[in-house]
Amino acid sequence: MAAKRLCLIEDDEIMGGPLALRLELEGYSCDWFKSGRAALAALRKTPYDMVLSDILLPRTSGEAIYTTLLEEGVKLPPFIFMTGHGSVDQAVRLLKLGAVDYLTKPFEPELLLAKLHALEACGETDAGLDSLGISPAMRGIEDLLRRLASSDTSVLITGESGVGKEVVALRLHSLRHREPRPFVAINCAALPEALMETELFGHEKGAYTGAASAKSGLLEQADGGTLFLDEIGDMPAAMQAKLLRALQTRQIRRLGGGGDIPVDFRLMAATHQDLRLKVEQGQFREDLYYRIHVIQVRVPPLRERHEDILWLARRFLARGGATGSVNEPPRMLSPAAERQLLTHPWPGNVRQLKHVIERARVLARQPLITPELLFDDSPPETGDTPDLALGDWIANQERGYIQRALEANDWRVQDTAKLLCISRKTLWEKMKRLEIQRGVESPGNI
Repeated sequence: MAAKRLCLIEDDEIMGGPLALRLELEGYSCDWFKSGRAALAALRKTPYDMVLSDILLPRTSGEAIYTTLLEEGVKLPPFIFMTGHGSVDQAVRLLKLGAVDYLTKPFEPELLLAKLHALEACGETDAGLDSLGISPAMRGIEDLLRRLASSDTSVLITGESGVGKEVVALRLHSLRHREPRPFVAINCAALPEALMETELFGHEKGAYTGAASAKSGLLEQADGGTLFLDEIGDMPAAMQAKLLRALQTRQIRRLGGGGDIPVDFRLMAATHQDLRLKVEQGQFREDLYYRIHVIQVRVPPLRERHEDILWLARRFLARGGATGSVNEPPRMLSPAAERQLLTHPWPGNVRQLKHVIERARVLARQPLITPELLFDDSPPETGDTPDLALGDWIANQERGYIQRALEANDWRVQDTAKLLCISRKTLWEKMKRLEIQRGVESPGNI
């Protein structure tokens, strides 16, 4: 596959040079432009896959380039803008015009790469079947499923709760059957043992009190398609024996019935447990284990595939917006929120991520989703009595915040004041009041 061609617009050589080199090392074909005029000329004639542009440029701006191309009717590739804190409002305005994302300087290269990978994946799946993810692990599973699609071999899907085992099963089913075929799923852990036989195998009229009519079971309903048994490790021993016979003979007998009914389905099973250990402990039949364990597909937890986190989060946001109120604005994650998602351990995996995004989407009053909307965990109360007066505590917080802003701008007061949205004079007054100093630096040489 040809390398994605990326247009980088950045006049700062200290930032642009290393960034262009990193993008080349990551496999992108990167054209770096240091002026808006040169970039504009290239974008008019070159079919780039993506554009990464600074907003503030000499004698022009990233916004001017973008709006000029829009007015000229040029077919635009996806744009990601880079901006300082003072230009975030401008970046959000560009998002409303059609840009796909923005980054607040300074940013980690990994965050940019995650955005680019997610953008690539969205482009690759627009016209085809849905994808499982953009990480190497999930792409490997995709390749394996394509090889398995031509057979009816039993498949055991393993992985922690919430990783998306049923999604993998559905993907394999869709690859196997292009035309509509039944996909019948049941969670063995959620079904009472007393009801499991009639649910799986069905019953005849009068088989037990209350059976007013005959009912086909799930194995019979899956005929011609796929039977997916989730959490098969929780299936009772008696049902394991009946399932094994059905798999061996390809026939089932309804509860209360006198004859066998032929069935033909592909079995997919899933579990978060160690079935081999359960066999050794006598809790799972060894012969059934080997019957279902022909091919194993392990779905890794989300913490092992960071590349999928932002890709999935954006998809959940987009799906939520599509099913929400018609007046609901499109949502997007702030860079800080994305960093928080990338560093979270995700014990609940993809299911937890989906719930976190849904919560944030519902609570957000603005289009931009910020970190505090993602998680409702709060630090435990210690019960300790505060050892600072409120005024002293506020002063400490303000001092630390201003000092971090100064350090981020190499102690340039003018730039820091702009970042903090205050005047240079106000910043100097705060530095003097809070006794913020930088060694030998003085107001005259900053």
